[in-house]
Amino acid sequence: MKDRHLVRFDLHTHTYLSPDSTAKLADIVRAVQRRGLDGIAVTDHNRVEGALKLRELAPFPVIVGEEIETAEGEIIGLFLSELVPARLSPEETIARIRAQGGLVYVPHPFDRVRRGSHLTAAALRRILGQIDLLEVINSRTTFPWDNRRAERFCALHNLHRGAGSDAHLPREIGQAWVELSPFGTAEEFLHGLERGRAVGHVSSPLVHLATRWVKLRRRWGPRGSERG
Repeated sequence: MKDRHLVRFDLHTHTYLSPDSTAKLADIVRAVQRRGLDGIAVTDHNRVEGALKLRELAPFPVIVGEEIETAEGEIIGLFLSELVPARLSPEETIARIRAQGGLVYVPHPFDRVRRGSHLTAAALRRILGQIDLLEVINSRTTFPWDNRRAERFCALHNLHRGAGSDAHLPREIGQAWVELSPFGTAEEFLHGLERGRAVGHVSSPLVHLATRWVKLRRRWGPRGSERG
């Protein structure tokens, strides 16, 4: 049963503005409410417009984030106000996040299937002291062992734990979340994570087939516009 003094946030979701997602904003709102979440972070690939739009539309709090492609793998910025450019070094990406008062969140750090997108081992070692939280549950991680490895890494280095569905389809939202004390600022969010917890499970591998189809359809066909 949910502790009514805590809030649940899915920290890794995507809208139709990510190239492998078709999630409309109105559908995301309904999914969040249906799953009993208190809010989400929207972390589109190299975009923040979807997060900013949803923050204005949604009847619940939305953390503006971005899953940023760096020169050595992906880093998520949370509590952003504007776009962080892609393909910079991890260090420069972090500097751009910090300049906005944002938090540095490392997603799916040990996912063996996503070797082209998770941070390289060398980059992870270099920025270790600058990480605010690390994703210990990513619902799109194919092998649960990779999530458990992230959990052990967090414990070893005393990092804050993050969790998210990595939803690209509305029905995935709420497969994973963090549970923490209510917050209003990035600093309060981090403080809440100290006694919070990460909760969730992996999604069906079939969700990856769905997003591959979205990529192909967008590559070879006209891209639809968002209406809701």
